[in-house]
Amino acid sequence: EPGGESGCFLYYAYGSNLLRQRLLLSNPSAALCALARLQDFKLEFGHHQGRTSSVWHGGTATIVQSPGDEVWGIVWKMNICSLSSLDKQEGVEDGLYVPIEVNVHTQAGKVLTCRSYQMQDYVCGPPSPQYKKVICMGAKQNGLPTDYLEKLEAIETNNYAGPVPIMEEIEAAIKAEKINSA
Repeated sequence: EPGGESGCFLYYAYGSNLLRQRLLLSNPSAALCALARLQDFKLEFGHHQGRTSSVWHGGTATIVQSPGDEVWGIVWKMNICSLSSLDKQEGVEDGLYVPIEVNVHTQAGKVLTCRSYQMQDYVCGPPSPQYKKVICMGAKQNGLPTDYLEKLEAIETNNYAGPVPIMEEIEAAIKAEKINSA
């Protein structure tokens, strides 16, 4: 079973959960395990059944099979009791995303079997600037490869400028951490 040790599983994040403070909002057990590459997939953004995300006000990230492409992300080691909160965050019960199993390559050359999520039944559409910012912040925070980071920074957004409450929560969490570590 993924994770090897009982009581834990490995989760491969490639979207907003690249940012530690985002994932920890609802999954405090997550611990960084490795940076990893998913071969023959590419990152896309879309609206599930054509509906814009009410959380992020734009398209959200998914991975699609694409020979020759690669996606970079992070393997988080998580407590099995976080599985339902992670599924909930990913909209599994509403059918937005389905859990999939992926084999990813770490920088050290190990292959890890992880749980990840894939959007079902979507229409391509750009992310909000806020969602893109969280992905780029997460990629930087964890040192994903520079050329991949440049790709992320080149993503077009929908220029949404309204409120994004979850962004405020994330920024508050980052600020609180800085205060506590000062």
